[in-house]
Amino acid sequence: MGIFKKLGWFFKQEKKSYIIGVITLFIVALLNLIPPRIIGIVVDEIETGILTSRSLMMWLGLLAAVAISQYLLRYVWRVRIWGNAARLEKIVRQRLFNHFTKMDNEFFQKYRTGDLMAHATNDLRGLRMVAGGGILMIADTLSVGITTILAMVFVVDWRLTLVAILPMPFLAIVSRILGKQLHSRFRSAQAAFSSLNDKVQESIQGVKVIKTFGQEKEDIEEFNEQTNHVVKENNRVYKIDSLFDPAITLIIGLSYVLSILVGGALVTANEITIGDFVTFINYITMLVWPMMAVGRLFNILERGSASYDRIEQLMKEETSIVEIQGATDKAAEGDIQYAVKEFRYPESETPALSDIVFNLKKGHTLGVVGKTGAGKTTLFRLLLREYDNYDGVIKIGGQDIREYTLDGLLKQVGYVPQDNYLFSTTIRENIRFANPDLSQEEVEHAAKLTAIHDDILAFPDGYDTAVGERGVSLSGGQKQRISIARALIVNPELLILDDSLSAVDAETEEAILSGLKREREDQTTIIAAHRISSVMHAEEIIVLDEGRIVERGTHAELLENDGWYKDMYEQQQLERKLKGVE
Repeated sequence: MGIFKKLGWFFKQEKKSYIIGVITLFIVALLNLIPPRIIGIVVDEIETGILTSRSLMMWLGLLAAVAISQYLLRYVWRVRIWGNAARLEKIVRQRLFNHFTKMDNEFFQKYRTGDLMAHATNDLRGLRMVAGGGILMIADTLSVGITTILAMVFVVDWRLTLVAILPMPFLAIVSRILGKQLHSRFRSAQAAFSSLNDKVQESIQGVKVIKTFGQEKEDIEEFNEQTNHVVKENNRVYKIDSLFDPAITLIIGLSYVLSILVGGALVTANEITIGDFVTFINYITMLVWPMMAVGRLFNILERGSASYDRIEQLMKEETSIVEIQGATDKAAEGDIQYAVKEFRYPESETPALSDIVFNLKKGHTLGVVGKTGAGKTTLFRLLLREYDNYDGVIKIGGQDIREYTLDGLLKQVGYVPQDNYLFSTTIRENIRFANPDLSQEEVEHAAKLTAIHDDILAFPDGYDTAVGERGVSLSGGQKQRISIARALIVNPELLILDDSLSAVDAETEEAILSGLKREREDQTTIIAAHRISSVMHAEEIIVLDEGRIVERGTHAELLENDGWYKDMYEQQQLERKLKGVE
């Protein structure tokens, strides 16, 4: 029953609605007592020969009135109780999703996407059943059980009632023993489902790679293993759950046997009538549902408790990126001073960045080059406040970026990462993602700046073309240019292109860079690239190697050095000439 304590905040919030639903359930339970009694009376009237057509119609009319009343009242409690359950699911889902949006990279590295999806679907379904089916079964069990037992005592015979309920304590004992085992097994089953969810999500996203390497058979085998594990864990749950019904059936059977033995003796002794006995047997039949509901109730409560524990574990996770008290919400703009002595990723012993120092004036462009894994993206992650645990300071406009609110900082930054993520909607909606109210003219202006406008017009549906999941229908270069247009649409004070031109040809790259230089004359740009042509126009270029700056200067100055930059430039120039010959 601990799950009700955990959800006490919700039951208190919806107290009035639940009270109405529960009271309605009790009224329905009281009405349920009338038909068995009417049947008993009719049986006695038949036995004594006093039943008339008029009295029969009266009893039938009363039964019809009870049925109609129950129909209306059941509608009321269903709307109240199940409506509240849906409301709980909505509230927790919103809280969970809001929590996801506030978490940092460490959180999403710790929890896989499929696992988070399982929490937001399967676990929430478990909570909904507690707030709906759980409350229903408790209220229904108590209302039907109490009213039926009272009717058995006062309408029929208290001695017969006492004998009939003698086996009931065994139900509580069995439920307690089995309930404890259910909780731990449900947690294991739900964890297995999360792993399967991870597997399916990963396989679907990587289906092209799987097919390219001919790993379909191996992937299916791995999927089957995960599925078998889920089935195995759920079977462990079902083995315990399946013990409830036989135990309850046995207890009910004992009640019937004892009632028939004692009831038959009372009828023989003329202490109760045959009609009373028929009424009593009907009342025992009415007790079958409350007793069966106990087994289902423990199933629902233990599943819900395990689900709530898993959700709570997620909700207790805290982001390391926290706005300080009194952080300014003014727009971050001005010169950038970057001075990081050292930064290590969590749980890493090797520094990802060391002694990174540069000053970037407002309106200037900084080029960042280096081998793969040199630290270019890491440099940007600190600037975007994806991590705050570094030794040093990064300032914009003379103020530490950690003293800005996240909105004050990030709304001034347009970041285009290496992995271009497009949403499964139209090209137009992807470009104006940050501002859905922008006009078509403004969308097209951004598309022209990134040399994607003509490509879009060549599509059958133009700007209304649906790009598919993650932009699957577009080429790599098209995705990159749409992503850059999306970043430009907000007119950012700082534009960061993280190897975002790698999939476009040299001519298109030159057109994009020329357009950016013209449009962003008073705004700051940082470009990371493998191609030297992408950064050669920058006011300063830094060369990174293993997280350190090993070269710096303008394009001309770096060519005078006999270093990595010069070697890479000459190599790329040779490649261009060879391609030209071909």
